[in-house]
Amino acid sequence: MENNQPNIQPADRLSLVQEYYFSRKLKEVAQLNAEGKDIVSLAIGSPDMPPSKRTIDKLCEVANDPNAHGYQPTMGTPELRNAMAAFYKKWYGVELDPKTEIQPLIGSKEGILHTTLAFVNPGDEVLVPNPGYPTYTSLSKILGAKVVNYNLLENDGWQPDFEGLEKMDLSRVKLMWTNYPNMPTGGAAQMKTYERLVAFAKKHGIVVVNDNPYSFILNDKPLSLLQVPGAKDCCIEFNSMSKSHNMPGWRVGMCCTNKAFISWILKIKSNIDSGTFRGIQLAAAEALQNNDVEWHREANITTYRRRREIAEEIMTTLGCTFDKQQVGMFLWGKIPEKYQHVEELTERVLHDARVFITPGFIFGSNGERYIRISLCAKDDKIREALQRIKALEW
Repeated sequence: MENNQPNIQPADRLSLVQEYYFSRKLKEVAQLNAEGKDIVSLAIGSPDMPPSKRTIDKLCEVANDPNAHGYQPTMGTPELRNAMAAFYKKWYGVELDPKTEIQPLIGSKEGILHTTLAFVNPGDEVLVPNPGYPTYTSLSKILGAKVVNYNLLENDGWQPDFEGLEKMDLSRVKLMWTNYPNMPTGGAAQMKTYERLVAFAKKHGIVVVNDNPYSFILNDKPLSLLQVPGAKDCCIEFNSMSKSHNMPGWRVGMCCTNKAFISWILKIKSNIDSGTFRGIQLAAAEALQNNDVEWHREANITTYRRRREIAEEIMTTLGCTFDKQQVGMFLWGKIPEKYQHVEELTERVLHDARVFITPGFIFGSNGERYIRISLCAKDDKIREALQRIKALEW
């Protein structure tokens, strides 16, 4: 039968990307576990804690309503949009019109897709941070955009290299992706950076998109790009409930910007999906209420701070150096000079210590000398990882 198969080939765009690193590597980890190796995973940023009881109770309440299971408006329910606007007002001091300046998303990845489709033609250029979230690059390539990397500088807290940006030919650039607090580096959001980004966007006619899901994790002062006067005119901000509210599998995010930009993104989104289940939307609105936000914030800061101390000991044991001021749910560290390639270290940690940590090269060439440790594992698992690593010579 194989000889009779037609010569069917995939689309050319598949040659532009690879299977996501974690998708590939987790297959190997699963095989090791099947062999009885009991791998401790400190690689993925998927919160292991649940949402609040109020959030779960609301989901169950709506799910039990026989009238709640129909299609929902693509623009989101009024309850969710109002809750998102109130969230931005309380925590960032940013005024948003819930009817026209907020678009609920099925996670930020969806927002990256829809925003690129709304603003970028094939052949246009997008600015992507190096190191940075791999999806900025992969989705841009899939959609026919040209990726232009810009450097984040370690000696400046992993903030953009604005001098380097100004030396580039920016004539074909439509979008610039930023991500503060930064993943993977843990670089903190800085108001001076936000102010420079807004000025840069206005000067060059570029839409700056800030991905902001980590502002409540080990971070005492949440900031938003939209706090800068005039930012809404030329900037977009994504936020997510995956990290701040322990809801990664629920897929609830938000896009915040001006009325025109929202309408363009909605035009794309309405042709791709049919809206999130009503129960998830109303439960998300419940989670965004003041008491629940404060509950999550305190729980996340306390838990991640405790885990961070153990992760720092792992980094030190491996001979890595790191900035103690970094924020977020990961710890980013530079590997010793004795290793020619980061996977010399991460593969030994995986196969000898049976601990899965992330090599920094997956985030770009500027991450090639770094590793990332996730804090999204129970305390006893992180301690077990530390003991396994301590038992070996490094």
